Amino acid sequence: MIDVLVAGGGPAGLAAAVHAALAGLETVVVEPRATPVDKACGEGVMPSGVAALRALGVDVAGHPLRGIRYVDGPRRAEADFRGGTGLGIRRTVLHAALYRRAAEAGVRFAPGRVGAVVQDADGVTAGEWRARWLVAADGLHSPLRRALGLGLPARPVVRYGLRRHFRVSPWSEHVEVHWSRHGEAYVTPVGEELVGVAVLSRERRGYEAHLAAHPALAFLSGAAPASAVRGAGPLLQRTRARTAGRVLLVGDAAGYVDALTGEGVALALATAEAAVRCLAAGRPAAYEAAWRRLTRRHRVLTHALLGVCRMPGGGGLVVPAARALPRAFAGVVHALQ
Repeated sequence: MIDVLVAGGGPAGLAAAVHAALAGLETVVVEPRATPVDKACGEGVMPSGVAALRALGVDVAGHPLRGIRYVDGPRRAEADFRGGTGLGIRRTVLHAALYRRAAEAGVRFAPGRVGAVVQDADGVTAGEWRARWLVAADGLHSPLRRALGLGLPARPVVRYGLRRHFRVSPWSEHVEVHWSRHGEAYVTPVGEELVGVAVLSRERRGYEAHLAAHPALAFLSGAAPASAVRGAGPLLQRTRARTAGRVLLVGDAAGYVDALTGEGVALALATAEAAVRCLAAGRPAAYEAAWRRLTRRHRVLTHALLGVCRMPGGGGLVVPAARALPRAFAGVVHALQ
């Protein structure tokens, strides 16, 4: 019987595997996709996420990010991170670096899926595997979350995300958030000649149509695409709990509000570390409180911003408010670290 079985080899699963291996636990990651894994992602890692990667011993190249800039037509507001820089990282580059670090730490990998889960007092049986603990890091639409009965019913108002890259020189060291009544566009520099543009909206339509809602980004329609359009959603995933006996949910599988604040990777790394810390101490039930503490500010802030966006004309209020209240906006950006 191994110590820790990790279902899912994305950033959250790989981070959990590294932490477990460094704690002296025999760890296996089960993942059906080949490395590196790409997905729709804003690709901006907040300063806390950069620090977490360094603490894991992960060396990854990217484009430095100084802060956040909000754009709505001619109106702009920006604030820098305090006490650190973020990093724009191509998702495939991040995944490959985490995979290498996990392999160096002694993590084993197996292709496939874990299958049905059966628990007893001593461990978890998942398909062909037997482990003391199971970490479910199987993504936004986690089959394990559903199988364990930890998911809550979906809500009628949902949002979706689309992402594509363009071969253009970054024009800022800030993540730009472009607001419109249709949704937001997130521009993240991820290389010397590469930017990623993710769009988030409640409206189901093509990527070009979403991009056209942001006139300041119209020039990108003539730029060379550097990747195919990838999508994700519905984004909101409600979860009743993060633990079920010897199974712990981390990353997106643990529940997801929205990508609006760009904290997904940083939170995935933080919750993975917390989960393993609880397992190493033999106190898996303590992870629920740890998860709530780590994600509370993110959940409150994201729900508040989404509430504003749902108001008639609400999206158009965000940038003027940020300009009129620069200290408050700076406080929000500092909170994202």
